[in-house]
Amino acid sequence: MTILHIVSWKLTATDPADKAEHAAQMAARLGALVGVVDEIRSLRIGPDVVGGANWDIALVAEFDDEAALGRYQVHPDHVAAGAYVRSVVAERMAVDLLV
Repeated sequence: MTILHIVSWKLTATDPADKAEHAAQMAARLGALVGVVDEIRSLRIGPDVVGGANWDIALVAEFDDEAALGRYQVHPDHVAAGAYVRSVVAERMAVDLLV
């Protein structure tokens, strides 16, 4: 069994170009954690492609267990990436699934 960590964000930007830039920066910063944070088994992140009432960007990451997810969350590189994310995000939703 593994943990799927699923996060969605609504960005503060309303201008489409700014929104796209913020989503790209989030994807780059969080995606760069693969290979740096050993606990990450897989990670996918990207902007919503449908629009409408959907959230702007989502992440799905896989971890061996809750302890690995906890170590990821406090890893200094994740904390640094999270600082940028918080600076451009209006809302955050997360769920962790045991699969």
